[in-house]
Amino acid sequence: MPRFAGLPLLWWVLATLPGLSSATEPPLPVATVQQQTLPREQILDGVVEAVHQSTVSAQTAGRVEEIMVDVNDFVPQGTPIVRIRNIEQRAGLDQAQAALREAQARFIEAQAEYNRIRGVYEKQLVAKAQMDAATATFDAAKARLEAAQAGVAQAKESLGYTTINAPYSGIVLERHVQLGETVQPGKPLMTGFSLDELRVVANIPQRLIGAVRQQQQARVLPPNGEPSIAAARLTFFPYADPQSNVFKVRVYLPPKTTGLYPGMFVKTAFRIGEEQRLTAPRQALAQRGEVSAVYVVKDGKINLRQVRPGRSEGEAVEILAGLEPGETVALDPIKAGVYLKNQQPHSAEK
Repeated sequence: MPRFAGLPLLWWVLATLPGLSSATEPPLPVATVQQQTLPREQILDGVVEAVHQSTVSAQTAGRVEEIMVDVNDFVPQGTPIVRIRNIEQRAGLDQAQAALREAQARFIEAQAEYNRIRGVYEKQLVAKAQMDAATATFDAAKARLEAAQAGVAQAKESLGYTTINAPYSGIVLERHVQLGETVQPGKPLMTGFSLDELRVVANIPQRLIGAVRQQQQARVLPPNGEPSIAAARLTFFPYADPQSNVFKVRVYLPPKTTGLYPGMFVKTAFRIGEEQRLTAPRQALAQRGEVSAVYVVKDGKINLRQVRPGRSEGEAVEILAGLEPGETVALDPIKAGVYLKNQQPHSAEK
């Protein structure tokens, strides 16, 4: 989505460059501040939640033999989290493998007999009934072999159920079993959520829902002052809450967004239109404690002027007060400060 931070710098008109300045202008890089068309936004409250949150349950019966993780642990995808005693399942696998070996031997014997009878039958030395019996025996042996192979696969799957792995990378939210507890299929074991995919749920007032639906753009403002995060997409609930008359909106964040966690309270800026705003390069802003100022260049002189900045993203900053469109500001506050300091003694001598 187009964002305030992503505006190109072409509109910052370079008025003076080092080495090209006239005798009356300070030899400093400067830019002319101008009114620009920027997104008009409405900032609303939202809560971060995980897209993927699930409870892992037992798929086989047995006694919990080992618990490898606990609440608040971070678990990579595929890591074992619970192990169930597998003596019964391993015995079932051994039995299935023994049945498979027997079926393989029976199949090899039936195949050899079938090939022998077919060779003799083609020479018309045996009756068709004997050939049919050999064919039936061979087909039955083949079916028993396939059933035995399926039995081994099922036994292996059942044995695999005794080790429960994390379905995705995430954090354990709740543990539902204790060591030594006997579980049955369907018994909840662990609940967790993934940090790889997050979204923000916000409530949009009825008066704004039309504009928000039309613009389909939003950005999340992290509470730590980090740059805003553009929404990957928005989904709207198709109905309003009958009590508050607000619409729920899910703001999906880009995959693997860092610095945000489920349950956090954040501000979300929804685009509802466009408006004219005065902007200046962020590098021109000089911060002195809680005071913000810029060095204004006019008629060959430099003056330090206090300003009130607004939204700041990337290399651009909105100026709410202190500057007028068309005024020129120095892009290097340090050099401008040195130039102003050196300029003052000359003015005093005059």
